[in-house]
Amino acid sequence: MKYSISSNQLKVEILKKGAEICSIKSQKTGKEYMWDANPDIWPRHAPVLFPIVGALKNNQYIIDGVHYTIPKHGFIRDNDSAELKNKTNNKLNLQFDYSEKTLKIFPYKFIFNICFQLKENKLIISHLIENLDSKTMLFALGAHPGFKCPFNAGEKYNDYYLEFEYKENAATAFLSKEGLITKDTKQILNDTDKLPLSTDMFNNDALMFKNLKSRKVSLKSHKSEEAITVEYNDFPYLGLWAKPNSPYICIEPWIGINDYEDSAGDFSKKDGIINLPEGEIFEAQYSIEINE
Repeated sequence: MKYSISSNQLKVEILKKGAEICSIKSQKTGKEYMWDANPDIWPRHAPVLFPIVGALKNNQYIIDGVHYTIPKHGFIRDNDSAELKNKTNNKLNLQFDYSEKTLKIFPYKFIFNICFQLKENKLIISHLIENLDSKTMLFALGAHPGFKCPFNAGEKYNDYYLEFEYKENAATAFLSKEGLITKDTKQILNDTDKLPLSTDMFNNDALMFKNLKSRKVSLKSHKSEEAITVEYNDFPYLGLWAKPNSPYICIEPWIGINDYEDSAGDFSKKDGIINLPEGEIFEAQYSIEINE
């Protein structure tokens, strides 16, 4: 099942399962900007990541001395229990609540509310997480939208580049085969605001940036005018990823990252972990803007 919202410039479709954006189309041209979830390549469009981002060592973590097992990127992305809270022509609000099933792998009572709102050519995605428990809740949050690349027939992947808000000096850490952060790093950005795309740039898995000044990044082509801009003011980390030699790229705002290879599993000591006190609410949003 999916829902649609629209503005005079865009039409957006969102799957009920996982509250996953599955289509962003131009009203003017009919052009699709989201990855089509080709099952032979990568069978997803834009997973929502909660309550972890990335991989944990042995898919396990420890809270208050108790070991829990949870899949990569958490459980929202495969959850089909979303409740429709509100819908208008240009706005959609879905909510996931804790359950006996979630309590077995994530020991907190919570409300996870996600809102999609279209304003002209911009889709704003807002997250509201409420701690219903009698203790501080620990979690991470991330987005994983995949965009078609190239947008147009006759263009190639290496016609495209990412343009950051500011010139950056930034390195990425290499990931192990298990998706864990190693001590090996590579400088990716050297006093530049542009990162050219190449079909082999993700041969070693995702690029992860922890200290960017930029709060937005745009996917652009040397051969056409369209651009996709992702703005992520509330998210301190940024991931970039695609399967090698595949016609898409994921631009991923994150609060939290993968485990390190030498992680002891203590969830409270993970980088970027959010500590939400009893009864309080955490909010974070990012946006996707299409310029044609």
